Amino acid sequence: MEDVALRLKELFFPAIADIAVLSVDVDIEKVRLDVQCTTAGAACPGCGVCSTRVHSSYLRFLADVPSAGRSVALQLRVRRFRCGNTKCPRQTFVEQISGLTRRHGQRTEQLRSTLTAVGLALAGRAGVRLAGVLGMSISRSTVLRLVEALPEPEVPTPRVVGVDEYATRKGRRYGTGRRDPPAD
Repeated sequence: MEDVALRLKELFFPAIADIAVLSVDVDIEKVRLDVQCTTAGAACPGCGVCSTRVHSSYLRFLADVPSAGRSVALQLRVRRFRCGNTKCPRQTFVEQISGLTRRHGQRTEQLRSTLTAVGLALAGRAGVRLAGVLGMSISRSTVLRLVEALPEPEVPTPRVVGVDEYATRKGRRYGTGRRDPPAD
């Protein structure tokens, strides 16, 4: 049984090391994986101090990228830790699994990046139609929200500035063009 769980972990989460697949429930329409983190502790996002004192745990339900035409859902048991730093404003915090979850997220990072790519390519309604064909249910406003959440790309500083001007004065028309040389 451990061999099967290890192979499932490698199949579904090849890049995530600190996770264990506890069980798998396969239906005709969906696959549900029971998963939990295997690390001993986590670092507080407020102060960075590592803690192993578990306050509590609860279940999170995350949607993942469809597999073989079936929707995939994760039932992830996460732990809430007590922060060991008395000066930290956070008393407790929840562990986040790098590459899988983000705070308040309802989708895995892989599904989020896939939907963002669909949104960048097609945007609203067309993106929803393509996502539906791929087996991912989403609304057009969510597709647009994922695209808007992307960071602004860096714009390089221009090397040459060109100024074109056109004006009309007392019935006469004239235009000028100027190009500034690059600043060295």
